Amino acid sequence: MNDLVTLEQLAAYINNPTSPKNYPINTQLIKGEIDVLQVLLEEREDFPIYITIDESQILCVSYLWQEQEIIAAKKLELFDTLLTLNIPMPLSSFSKIGHQYIIFGAMSTLSDCRQIVHEIEVLSENTLDALELLTDYLQ
Repeated sequence: MNDLVTLEQLAAYINNPTSPKNYPINTQLIKGEIDVLQVLLEEREDFPIYITIDESQILCVSYLWQEQEIIAAKKLELFDTLLTLNIPMPLSSFSKIGHQYIIFGAMSTLSDCRQIVHEIEVLSENTLDALELLTDYLQ
């Protein structure tokens, strides 16, 4: 039976120079009511990935843009495009928290550190791709 990974274990794995990763990654554990691991990929520091783990899932989130950054006349077209991109964008989906649009990936709590690092790398790529694809809808 696998033990469930913790944020501390994930941070230690990522920060270990011998762990297999495609990008240099730095982490910071943010303690709070819900602990969050902030992950920064080198040359992508403007788009950190935030990871939480609870009893039902491992959630990896990257923030995209605020509601007020959307061109009002293109808002419905943006929504249609976001829904259309949800299927072909591997391991990631779009959502909204308050006035903040996000891209996220959710994983099983049984995922190991190697799988989580893969999700982080894919989510980082998808964040950049989404911003490039959707820039025409933003001010």
